[in-house]
Amino acid sequence: MAGTLYIVATPIGNLADMSPRAVQTLREAAWIACEDTRQTHKLLEHFGIPARTLSYHEHNEAERSEELLRRLEDGDSVALVSDAGTPLISDPGYRLVKKAAGRGIAVVPVPGPTAAMAALSASGLETDRFYFGGFLPRKSGERRRTLEALKGLDATLVFYEAPHRLLESLRDVEAVMGSRPVVVAREVTKVHEEFLRGTAAQVSAELERRGAVRGEVTLLIGRTAEPAEASFTEGELRSEVERLEREGMARMDAIKQVAWRRRLAKRDVYRAVGEKR
Repeated sequence: MAGTLYIVATPIGNLADMSPRAVQTLREAAWIACEDTRQTHKLLEHFGIPARTLSYHEHNEAERSEELLRRLEDGDSVALVSDAGTPLISDPGYRLVKKAAGRGIAVVPVPGPTAAMAALSASGLETDRFYFGGFLPRKSGERRRTLEALKGLDATLVFYEAPHRLLESLRDVEAVMGSRPVVVAREVTKVHEEFLRGTAAQVSAELERRGAVRGEVTLLIGRTAEPAEASFTEGELRSEVERLEREGMARMDAIKQVAWRRRLAKRDVYRAVGEKR
């Protein structure tokens, strides 16, 4: 019987964020596949977990995946971890998970910290729709093209960024997206955790005043400034809901859809539409 592949999230800074389930999973796994064995050994030592590690990183991912799959098919359980946070989120692991699932091997997530989600939750930006883009391109031209392509997306944009490129990226954000709200989340869950909020120009000016930027960085870009609240007649809202119903959508689902499109509370659309006659 094949073993199980566990995708185990580990702390992004504060070790108290390690879940009891993650500790138990790592303790019981036959093998722990990790980006940097030295980094993972520190974590294992802290929690008193025996080290049975194999390196698994972007440079050996293809060949190591086959080795791990053989171990899984032989019945061993394997826990996949990254240096910090949730594996596969801008970290290696996709090939292994895809192949394991394709071979009928159970893949079980052991959820926990992710820098992108932690930063988004405390950013103060809208969270109902967001786009995670991993790391922005290193070169300004490519970075601007990426931002331009995402400019019209009605969602909060979330990226990871290297500290030494942050000021350049903020300048590109300002050039492409103007005065949208921006949040730089730095060292999330660590001792020097910080959230800088403002426009790209304002945040950039503050960072330039300080000098060198250090630490792990998540860059978040808000949606375009909302236009002045538009007024909609009850007839317009009712017409939209009825059109969606004619297309086969259930009434309450149609009300939710119209509320989402108009950025209104669902109860306001329901009140405007009224009881179905």
